[in-house]
Amino acid sequence: MYLKLKKDRLAVFKILAIIFGVMMLGFSCQKKEVRKPNILFAIMDDASFPHMGAYGTKWVNTPAFDYVAREGLLFMNAYTPNAKCAPSRAAIVTGRNSWQLEEAANHSPVFPAKFITFMEQLILAGYHGGHTAKGWAPGNPGELEGKKRELTGAAYNQFTTDAPTSEINGNDYAKNFEDFLNHREGDEPFVFWFGSTEPHRAYEYQTGIVKGNKKLEDIDEVPPFWPDTDTVRTDMLDYAYEIEYFDLHLDRMIKELERRGELENTIIVVTADNGMPFPRIKGQEYEYSNHLPLAIMWKEGISNPGRLIEDFVSFVDLAPTFLEVAGIFEDSMKMAPITGNSLTDIFHSEKSGIVDSGRDHVLIGKERHDVGRPDDQGYPIRGIVTREYVYLYNFETSRWPAGNPETGYLNTDGGPTKTQILNDRRINKTSTNWNLAFGKRPQEELFKRMEDPFAMQNLAIHPEYQLTKDQLRERLFQELKEQGDPRMFGKGDIFDQYPYYGENSRDFYNRYMNGEEMKAGWVNESDFETDVVDK
Repeated sequence: MYLKLKKDRLAVFKILAIIFGVMMLGFSCQKKEVRKPNILFAIMDDASFPHMGAYGTKWVNTPAFDYVAREGLLFMNAYTPNAKCAPSRAAIVTGRNSWQLEEAANHSPVFPAKFITFMEQLILAGYHGGHTAKGWAPGNPGELEGKKRELTGAAYNQFTTDAPTSEINGNDYAKNFEDFLNHREGDEPFVFWFGSTEPHRAYEYQTGIVKGNKKLEDIDEVPPFWPDTDTVRTDMLDYAYEIEYFDLHLDRMIKELERRGELENTIIVVTADNGMPFPRIKGQEYEYSNHLPLAIMWKEGISNPGRLIEDFVSFVDLAPTFLEVAGIFEDSMKMAPITGNSLTDIFHSEKSGIVDSGRDHVLIGKERHDVGRPDDQGYPIRGIVTREYVYLYNFETSRWPAGNPETGYLNTDGGPTKTQILNDRRINKTSTNWNLAFGKRPQEELFKRMEDPFAMQNLAIHPEYQLTKDQLRERLFQELKEQGDPRMFGKGDIFDQYPYYGENSRDFYNRYMNGEEMKAGWVNESDFETDVVDK
């Protein structure tokens, strides 16, 4: 009997040991699953969809971006709400659309103290946070509790390198990322903002050909709103060369994470703040302005990597994603209420294509960008992008969309393509390219997104699209009202009254009118025109 009881007890102990072991294994796995991920946010300065190798563009070589897409998710419909540096970045860091951000809706503002950024929030929660080169900018980040704010964490810019061209930043981005990691205490999670200043203008002319070994014929299509000339193609290849420089540093950062054993649990997000710095793109609100590259990898957190995602996602979705994976939820946030929706449902899905059918559109718009109109007025736009259409509503059609001619169309960066279009107009006063890039616009614009990605045919003027136009306008305005957009309540002028912080301050226009010599940053002297009829 004793032996039997002993055997029974041993059997029970074995069973209990197995159960305990399973419980501990489950506990261990659970601990691993809730480990806070690191975040590497890599953002180019002015690059359009689809100018990455992963999207099939042959004249841009981006192996690091392509790796992130292959090991994670490649987003086919990612959009910024506002295609200009400061307001686009403001939407990223707050999770709110630019028309919900008061002064931060504008380019080069003073950042409102009331809006806490996701990086400030993560740092408060114990993350090691920092950035290199361009964080939120341009503008004045303001102060909080008597200290200058670090909207994207502390700056790590100590290390420099010999840049391959005179116009590429000498910041050794990857080395500064290593420096950031070396300042980490223990195994605390980190969040790092890699803010390349490429491919922002200016470019060293012909570097794509001379140093990048590219050929003019490599470009399969020049957008039809520019002339297809050697000058324009050269300009495009110089832009491609600078994207590739960003990608080289991204590759070094990925390898450093792998060397340190941190790659598995690091979310890597690669994107750009707005479209390429060319006429009719950056600073405007068309497909090539707002539609941006986006790839995200997270080896420990993304199911079925290698998927193409066709859901519409907005930059306002990034902040809630980062906060959710860090275990920070709305009831514990110091941030203002977030408009965006976390992307974790897409991370955890196995599906390609459309994961959430409710993600079927995004809202876009703008207020004041670079100054150069009387009283520094902006060019307010709101729009909605759906699978089939891009609808835009221009509020102030008497104004010049890219800035006034006599102040150099300041909301289009100076460069060879801009100069060629302006020179062509001086020869041909009815230049279509000039009109599309700089001319005045009707109140409503409507384009078929897939059939007309270059936004060449405005369908809003055709009676057969009246119903479609009305439905899109109603949907757009209703959502804007729900988001508290001042323009929907007759208070849109407030955006023109906020101070402009920067070298081209409120007296820019008046100084020109007083006959002073104008040096407007990256605007060429030949961009200033006094003979354009106000029509």
